[in-house]
Amino acid sequence: MIRLGCIADDFTGATDLANNLVRAGMRTVQTFGVPKGAAAIKGMDAVVVALKSRTTPPEDAVAQSLHALEWLREQGAAQIYFKYCSTFDSTARGNIGPVAEALMDALGVDFTIATPAFPDNQRTVFKGYLFVGDVLLSESGMRDHPLTPMTDANLVRVLRAQSRRPVGLVDYRTVAAGAPAIRARIDALRKDGIGLAIVDAVSNDDLLRLGEAARDLPLVTGGSGLAIGLPANFGLQPSAAAQRLPAAGGARAIVSGSCSQATLRQVRHYIHAGGAALAVDPTRWEQGQILDEVQRALEWARPRLAQGPVLIYSSAAPDAVRRAQESLGADRAGALVEDALARIAHGLVQAGVRQMIVAGGETSGACVQAMGLTQLQIGAQIDPGIPWCYGKGADPSVPSLHVALKSGNFGADNFYVRAFSLLAAAAVPRDALHDGSRAGKGE
Repeated sequence: MIRLGCIADDFTGATDLANNLVRAGMRTVQTFGVPKGAAAIKGMDAVVVALKSRTTPPEDAVAQSLHALEWLREQGAAQIYFKYCSTFDSTARGNIGPVAEALMDALGVDFTIATPAFPDNQRTVFKGYLFVGDVLLSESGMRDHPLTPMTDANLVRVLRAQSRRPVGLVDYRTVAAGAPAIRARIDALRKDGIGLAIVDAVSNDDLLRLGEAARDLPLVTGGSGLAIGLPANFGLQPSAAAQRLPAAGGARAIVSGSCSQATLRQVRHYIHAGGAALAVDPTRWEQGQILDEVQRALEWARPRLAQGPVLIYSSAAPDAVRRAQESLGADRAGALVEDALARIAHGLVQAGVRQMIVAGGETSGACVQAMGLTQLQIGAQIDPGIPWCYGKGADPSVPSLHVALKSGNFGADNFYVRAFSLLAAAAVPRDALHDGSRAGKGE
């Protein structure tokens, strides 16, 4: 019986959420898609079901999310958490509003909160406006996102456009006053017929107060930041035992498909530091060339794996992405990139890679599926929102490996350079793992 059941709308976002839960003391496992049966969740406090629903048609996102909800309720989840991106990635139709309301309807609740705030990654909400660092969301690099360009920073307005229910605000003054004040504001909003409320948060203290206030809400929605305030409601505290992974070995590789500004800086830093890197552009390949070009990329990588990590990337600046979309269409261009990088990731594993970083939400989803992974055990954090994980497949023939699924917007510039050394320091021998141990008080 798990305490917290989570539904994430993409694979990197799921890992981001699981990372914060683990850091706050919850033993957490992440699944890719809805498992069949109970899955390997014994001894876990939280399960994060990772979906690829962020950019699907709203009706598909709703169907996937309701399927995940049904499974999580069967596992006894006491509270449900719908996780989306800390930049509120969505379109005019959704999918945040439609999914949140479908979950509300299924759970029989008339109110829930929404906050993408994640101060550790410079995502803050003030008077309902989302800031990325010191600028409004609409003035950040997200305005050029190829699939979900965010041109309005007013989250109340954005969510209203996607929702049937009225949307309100719990502002920073109320949040600063503490959990009782937040609960009183929630009660007032409910009496006024408000169904969803954006909540301000500019610091981790705000999220801790909000987490306490949300203790009795059957459903909460947000980015991964809210996760730091929930484990304490179940009597859990931070514990090193919750972060332990098996020792790492094998070759190392990076597959980068994100076109975010943060990822582009990370690619440049890795190359300038002398790392082995190969750029590929699947949008220029004809269909018959995909397999040949993937094979060329793998032939380039194989002899270099013994010398250190290799980077294969399709990350490109916004103008190059725009040209590809204009030529092929956004969906076609994205599908080509995902297919090619997924084949490359699978080939790298077959070549002996057992430590892999994958950058980009859509890229991560495609690569994880190609590698046959169905479940991740969450380990120590590399940078805010990005942990190392230990991935396994349902099929015993699928190689297990350490993997870091990086949201395109996350990570310091030197992320690719330092991540593997942190894994070596954090992982422990298998016989040192606590089999079935819990991350509770006193550990």
